[in-house]
Amino acid sequence: MSVKDLYNAHSANNNLAHFASIASLAAVDGYIDDAEMKLLERFAHKLNVTDEQFKEVMKKSNKYPITHQVSFEKRLERFFDLVKIVFADGVLDQEEEFLLGKYAIGLGFSEAQANDIMAKSKALFTGKIDFEDYLYFIKK
Repeated sequence: MSVKDLYNAHSANNNLAHFASIASLAAVDGYIDDAEMKLLERFAHKLNVTDEQFKEVMKKSNKYPITHQVSFEKRLERFFDLVKIVFADGVLDQEEEFLLGKYAIGLGFSEAQANDIMAKSKALFTGKIDFEDYLYFIKK
């Protein structure tokens, strides 16, 4: 087996684990609505999750562990994906917020970083940011 094959296998497993975490988070409120399902399907496609894997994850979404990411940017990307799925229904309930916090720590953020990222993500996704932050994000 070549190094490329090993990398591709690891990447595929990592993507599947990430997708399973997203599916778990989507189902935390006991059901997956149409908007969440559409996002899950998009994430599955983006992460190269097969139809068979998709069906398996939707049956047993807690089977896969959260995979720690080394790159800060990759951790933020993974977390951003989850925030999008949570806000698909326009609501962030306590269970979802709790799991987002746990997932952020599972990705490798410290508790302080996780709290900071959660607060900023909530502000951005709920539209409750001040003008200075808005200006920074628009210019960036």
